[in-house]
Amino acid sequence: MGFQAGFDTSHYPGDSQMAWLKANTNLTWCGFYLAPAPSHGDTGWMNTRATLVAQGWGLAPVYLGQQTAGPGSHIITAAQGSLDGANAAQLAGQAGFAQGSYVYLDVEDGSAPTAASQAYIKAWAQALAQQGYSVGIYCSHVIAANLFSLLQTLELNATPRIWAYKVSTTATHAYTGSIATFPTPDPAGSGYVSASIWQREQNCTLSLPGAPVTAMTVDLNTAGVGDWSG
Repeated sequence: MGFQAGFDTSHYPGDSQMAWLKANTNLTWCGFYLAPAPSHGDTGWMNTRATLVAQGWGLAPVYLGQQTAGPGSHIITAAQGSLDGANAAQLAGQAGFAQGSYVYLDVEDGSAPTAASQAYIKAWAQALAQQGYSVGIYCSHVIAANLFSLLQTLELNATPRIWAYKVSTTATHAYTGSIATFPTPDPAGSGYVSASIWQREQNCTLSLPGAPVTAMTVDLNTAGVGDWSG
């Protein structure tokens, strides 16, 4: 099975920057932030799907819902999970993602999920699935197996997918590899053997001579072919 390089960044880089990246690197897919979401108000990605598909990008829609720690909103209840799951489905449809597409709930906290956060995640997943979308979770590799097992207790319309992060540093740092050929290791290297996507670097600054914007800070990922959305 082949693997493909991707990236995510919370703010939309711009049409010309995305076209340059597609033409000059081996990046083939990217995260797509659904908004306004409880912990992500920037709607910059929302009207870009048609342009990005025309450029040849694969897209992984991400929803930043309630967070247990750090920045963002912190209403961790089952009732809020139902509201947020329905909201994620509505935003995915608004952005142009067909039913059946995977939408990833962003779980930033890598510590063991509490009873309240488990209830929130389950309610979010059920509400999303009821609207015809498939459930994905972005989370630490440390809790990936736990959350996958949690989702398996639900009657969902497709096998859940895990986008696992395992990185050596979260500090902003310069990327020193080739921008033409980003590595594409097996997502199993994330530490969660069944991961569909591995976020393997966070906050790395790319030097992009000749690009409309010559430096940009992104997270780097690798995924199985087609494992980001459809």
